[in-house]
Amino acid sequence: MGYKVAVVGATGNVGREIFQTMMERDFPADEVVALASHRSVGHEVSYGDDVTLKCQDLETYDFKGTDIVLSSPGAAVSAKFAPLAAAAGAVVIDNTSHFRMDPNVPLVVPEVNPEAIAGYTKSGIIANPNCSTIQMLVAMKPLHDLAKIKRVVVATYQSVSGGGKAAMDELFNQTKGIFVNQSPESNRKIFTKQIAFNVIPHIDSFMDDGQTKEEWKMVVETAKVLDPDIKVSATCVRVPVFIGHGEMINLEFENALDVDDAREALREAPGVVVIDHRQDEGYVTPAECAGEDAVFVSRIRKDPSVKHGLNFWCVADNLRKGAALNAVQIAEILARDYLSK
Repeated sequence: MGYKVAVVGATGNVGREIFQTMMERDFPADEVVALASHRSVGHEVSYGDDVTLKCQDLETYDFKGTDIVLSSPGAAVSAKFAPLAAAAGAVVIDNTSHFRMDPNVPLVVPEVNPEAIAGYTKSGIIANPNCSTIQMLVAMKPLHDLAKIKRVVVATYQSVSGGGKAAMDELFNQTKGIFVNQSPESNRKIFTKQIAFNVIPHIDSFMDDGQTKEEWKMVVETAKVLDPDIKVSATCVRVPVFIGHGEMINLEFENALDVDDAREALREAPGVVVIDHRQDEGYVTPAECAGEDAVFVSRIRKDPSVKHGLNFWCVADNLRKGAALNAVQIAEILARDYLSK
């Protein structure tokens, strides 16, 4: 007997990816429900290649009898409906930022802290970290286990799909417009500056200390998921790429770590694929990771500026491992180890 699963935010980028991921991984669901705003009621979404689902109205949906809710509708919507779903007996796996730092809500990356899932009983909600945090921590975990990370300096190169479909449309329309001599300003609604043929060192809102909220998320989420003693300095940049986040990561360790040992630990780590050849094309770029589940690591090398330092490059599909896949992996563990059917 399988589970009844509701997907909130069914028409969004992540919602659509959740359906595809569930089908690909043969998630044990007897019934899958697509939920969206009233504007999308009746719209059809694909569940795998052969099944289509009609969206139902989130506002009027009764969650009673639903086992698992995979939620990615935006923080304000999750703030309202996730507690209602949990109160009705469902376990909510939420992909928004709203619950991540709630002490009663576990924040989970299955390759890093799967044991934290057990804390779902406090609130009925489990949170997905930010997409950029997820891929960084998947790569950092095996290295932290080897030599204990003291400090991280990370620069992200984040694709526009992290901002939703409208952000992807803006990149497309600006790029197309430039080739026909349109001003980029005529196609700018989402981003604070031109995104086509440009990079923008600004994701989410600015905070009083000068960092953006996206950068702050990487700091506090690393502390909650991996180790509160790790110091994190992040600079988050939006780049004109449709899907796939890149990150240049610099680590400082408490103990010595040989580059070859680091490479081997990463090769053996769950969720990580190492492609690291010191030659042309011997690394992975965002264009090559789109549609893939793994976090790809390349350019592994010593940082000679500190006593125990290491640099590497990593990329991942932000809609899959950075969102949908991470949520479905949590649901798989939840169904296998905590829920009974």
